[in-house]
Amino acid sequence: QVQLVESGGGSVQAGGSLRLSCAASGYTYSSNCMGWFRQAPGKEREGVAAIYTGGGRTYYADSVKGRFTISQDNAKNTVYLQMNSLKPEDTAMYYCARRRPWLTTCTLTLNGYGDWGQGTQVTVSS
Repeated sequence: QVQLVESGGGSVQAGGSLRLSCAASGYTYSSNCMGWFRQAPGKEREGVAAIYTGGGRTYYADSVKGRFTISQDNAKNTVYLQMNSLKPEDTAMYYCARRRPWLTTCTLTLNGYGDWGQGTQVTVSS
């Protein structure tokens, strides 16, 4: 059974940093596309960053490029999202997700991700 457990959320002031973690279990970790998504109240869920765990290639939404970094620790089956220079508009529930393994592309589109964590809240105050 696939399990994705996020942690690391919290409340920070604008300009601050947080690091989110997503611990994965229940499947072969290597060669998967893992993504971070977020959903603010009243808004649709959107892709933030993704990483292909087989080779480490990364993908970012324009809104977070240069501020967020997605990375992985294969030994720990864990994906991270380092968030720097946080802005109030980054406030949202952040979710980790695994793209369906038979899909050959790694993207930030919501469609295609079949396993989700429970989410961790990030709140950025001005």
